[in-house]
Amino acid sequence: MTELDRALVQRKLATITRNLADLAPIAALSAAEYASDRLRRKAVERLLQEVIEAAVDANLHLLRALNVDLPNDYYTTFMAIGRHEVVTLALAERLAPAAGLRNRLVHEYDDIDDGIVLGAVGRGCRDFAEYVAAVEQYLLQR
Repeated sequence: MTELDRALVQRKLATITRNLADLAPIAALSAAEYASDRLRRKAVERLLQEVIEAAVDANLHLLRALNVDLPNDYYTTFMAIGRHEVVTLALAERLAPAAGLRNRLVHEYDDIDDGIVLGAVGRGCRDFAEYVAAVEQYLLQR
């Protein structure tokens, strides 16, 4: 069994929180405003990628500490922490699709749809803030 490294998880949560603060003003932009600045779009994509990857890293560590079989993909890490009551299952179900967005951003599978990314910023700011609070609460209870 892997011992829970609270400091590691808290560093990941800090990355998420910092990036969400940077992303918050973006959610208020219109689609045209967002699309007009390539550097801003690329920065937003990178910040979202880092949020998702930090959450997955935290998920994997928390699951190792629970001594459960580790999922084979990012999507399933979110579902697993929901099943193991680190976060609510409803939150896990909202967060899991972020894994697909991360894959599209990293691997550039298709043209990146600015509207999807901009929508993900608003949802991500809400849902990942809830994720941070839930994981912090989980750490306090252990």
